[in-house]
Amino acid sequence: MIGFLGRALVLLSLLAASAGMVCALAAGLRRNDAALAWARRLTFVFALGMLGANLAMEVALLSHDFSVQYVAQVGSRSTPTWVTVVSLWSALEGSILFWGVVLGAYVSWATWWMKDRHPEAEAWITAVMLACGVFFAFLIAGPAHPFAPVPNPPADGPGPNALLQNHILMVLHPPMLYLGYVGMTVPFSIACGALLAGRLGPDLLRSLRISLLVPWVFLTIGIVLGGWWAYEVLGWGGYWAWDPVENASLLPWLTATAALHSILVVERKGILKGWTLTLVLSTFLLTILGTFMTRSGVFNSVHSFTQSDIGPTFLVFLGLGLVFSIVLLSAGIGRLENEGRIRDPKSREAAFLVNNLLFVMLTLTVLLGTVFPLIVEAVQGRQISVGEPYFNRMAVPLGVALLFLMGIGPALPWGRASGKAALRALVPPVSGGALVLVVGLALGARSPWLLATLFAGGYALYVTLAEMWLPLWTKARAGATGEGLRLLFGKGRRRFGSYVAHLGVVIVLVAVGASSAGRETLDVSLARGESARLGDYTLTYLGAHVVREPHRLSTVARVQVEREGRRVAILEPRLNQYPTMRESIGTPDVHSTLLEDVYLSLMGLSDGGERMGLRAYRNPMVIWIWLGAGVIVLGAGLVLWPSRRLALATTALPRRREEEGAEGSLEVGG
Repeated sequence: MIGFLGRALVLLSLLAASAGMVCALAAGLRRNDAALAWARRLTFVFALGMLGANLAMEVALLSHDFSVQYVAQVGSRSTPTWVTVVSLWSALEGSILFWGVVLGAYVSWATWWMKDRHPEAEAWITAVMLACGVFFAFLIAGPAHPFAPVPNPPADGPGPNALLQNHILMVLHPPMLYLGYVGMTVPFSIACGALLAGRLGPDLLRSLRISLLVPWVFLTIGIVLGGWWAYEVLGWGGYWAWDPVENASLLPWLTATAALHSILVVERKGILKGWTLTLVLSTFLLTILGTFMTRSGVFNSVHSFTQSDIGPTFLVFLGLGLVFSIVLLSAGIGRLENEGRIRDPKSREAAFLVNNLLFVMLTLTVLLGTVFPLIVEAVQGRQISVGEPYFNRMAVPLGVALLFLMGIGPALPWGRASGKAALRALVPPVSGGALVLVVGLALGARSPWLLATLFAGGYALYVTLAEMWLPLWTKARAGATGEGLRLLFGKGRRRFGSYVAHLGVVIVLVAVGASSAGRETLDVSLARGESARLGDYTLTYLGAHVVREPHRLSTVARVQVEREGRRVAILEPRLNQYPTMRESIGTPDVHSTLLEDVYLSLMGLSDGGERMGLRAYRNPMVIWIWLGAGVIVLGAGLVLWPSRRLALATTALPRRREEEGAEGSLEVGG
């Protein structure tokens, strides 16, 4: 019964999206308001159908209805309730179903939010969004088919992938990635609508940047949570391995970040409109490519699903989307009005253009390293691998250059600048770079690229902090501190939030450089009571015990961590044995401080638990990656937080070209 209901709701969504797309196309071609109104209504029907189908699957999972194929594939009576709930996105078919409800939420929000705001483009935007809805509803109803009936239902199921049960972060990491991936449908649709309408005015540009920033924030959170999950679960002491599926999430993030910066140039100077739309279209296509990487089975990754018909279907959709985007750009980009050009290479807009080009170069570098093995295998029939050395050699210099530009761009003025003015802006931050470099040398940093990262980070930090608090300092010198605070968190909140986000990026990049270059590793075998040294720490094996849970059996080792004779922590790395897995899955334990982590991974036990094999790491500054990501999200939240003035302005549907305080390189909020 639940399976039939779920499939009926999916088919309802498919019908609603198809009919709504036709109505929206009719509205765009004939300027038919009635057809557009029906398209809006059918958008909400599509969303409600997807929501109902997902709720039906959750009911089937929680009631252990093994007559539903997906439940028989991932369900188990012994798994905890929270694992059962998140099993919705633990395997291929369920993840596509979850994609559908996220898409429904986005398109219904965009339909409500943009109603009557863009009369020249709304019909086209709605048509593109619903065309994407048609594809995913078809995918769920056809190749994925999670509600397929099971003729002879089993009494119990195998449960979800053991790796997905091994840490609570799996409750958050996949949904955040989906909210990032799927959300790129809205800015893609707006970009298509702008090209079809032949206009990218201030009102449409405002909707574009807000609709892009929202999924960008979620994608940022998803990527960081994925790194945190890898760090806490996989046991190899790192958080990023240039895995193909990790790269798949990074690629659209890079182009979306470039687009956010490019949108600011369009707002301020009226240039780079075609380039900005190209970046937005590319971002959506890269999310589809990333989804294909995850769901085709062509990549060997701990993140990827098994091979199925869903992968080739995504590839066809990617091909159609690529052709559509190229044709649309070729036909429509020349119709967009261009209001100026870059007149001075020492201007902020010139720095932003270089910033964009570096983002694109980094995207192409990562893309080439990811897909090159597949190309070689397809052409020559031999298998090769492109690993961490390639990515570090090619991506690290570009990353350092981008970090340095984060200081140069905001320091330069808009428009023309004399050579002396440029020097006055660019020379003082050198002191910030030198200070951070000296601190790094004092703490033992010696790697050339780490030193370059520290200098670039210090330079960008100086500029970011100076620009962040500039309105307050200016008013405080005039004796109007209160007015400065109101300016900072009122009219200038968007500007302030953008620099807070920049501060978070600087923190993350410097922490990544420090943790990568300063890692210390120890492999040791210890008998009960024996100790080993890891840097300044003493690790003593205290013994092991067994913990039985309904869904797994865990062997836990207890290790005392001391520093200078003082006990710092008792860490308990473990090996978890799941019924469906032949091999045990390790779960490391980590002691984190602001300066460094002590990371212990249990490799094995022998002699009845009297001897332990241990791999230990001392990783500097890792916690600053997670803290820096939080600062990024905080900054983006400040940018997006609507002001009372904006609410009044939105009601009046203004068409102003610039908003007050729009001066930061990530100032893309409301």
